[in-house]
Amino acid sequence: MSKVHFLNVTIDSLTMDEAISAADELIQKRQCSFIVTPNVDHLVLLELDQDLREAYSKADLVLADGMPIIWLSKYYGGQIKEKISGSDYLPKLCELSARKGYKVFFLGAAEGVAEKAAKNMQQQYDGLQIVGCLSPEYNFENDPEKVKKVVDQIKAAKPDILAVALGCPKQELFISKYKEELNVPICIGIGASLDFAAGLVKRAPRWMSDHGLEWLYRMWQEPLRMFKRYVLRDWRLLKLLWKYRNQK
Repeated sequence: MSKVHFLNVTIDSLTMDEAISAADELIQKRQCSFIVTPNVDHLVLLELDQDLREAYSKADLVLADGMPIIWLSKYYGGQIKEKISGSDYLPKLCELSARKGYKVFFLGAAEGVAEKAAKNMQQQYDGLQIVGCLSPEYNFENDPEKVKKVVDQIKAAKPDILAVALGCPKQELFISKYKEELNVPICIGIGASLDFAAGLVKRAPRWMSDHGLEWLYRMWQEPLRMFKRYVLRDWRLLKLLWKYRNQK
């Protein structure tokens, strides 16, 4: 598997089909694997958060979420084959699961969103087994008793894939800390993918996504929340580019 290293991340250079095949292999190994899908915001957070860097170091598969990641890799001399966003990858994982009989669990998003996403996915992929949907309380991860209830519910369902939609870095830190105890073949952080799958948030038009403008569409949809991310935080990407200017 070809890997591309630039700035503060190492990414697996795969096509979507190859990434699904890799996931299938990880499920069959049944070794509590961990998949992350970094975007520009993740790169900024990786530089700021030591715990997130440690979580990323445990990932078995790192997939490029967004065209800016592809462009940056080329600038630094690498070549990532394809953009694989979490919101595109999740339906493909569900398609794989329906075909292979794998069981899926959705964790995160607002109350009722995971259930709506599950219903839509099951309508789209005949035979898909969604064995659990859970929207835990905000900041549940800071309460050991609440964490135990979440972990116990997932373990009881015995999924093959756990899709965690808590946002970065919460989802990555949760998976990193509990993946061995959860004993799920694949855990993956999927961000807002359940909101998309539930039909609550529209995806950017394909031409915008392909030209790295999905952030602009998201900001138009959710200006206050996305302003905090894209303007107040992600300007730090410029500092990363300066810090790693001699990396090429």
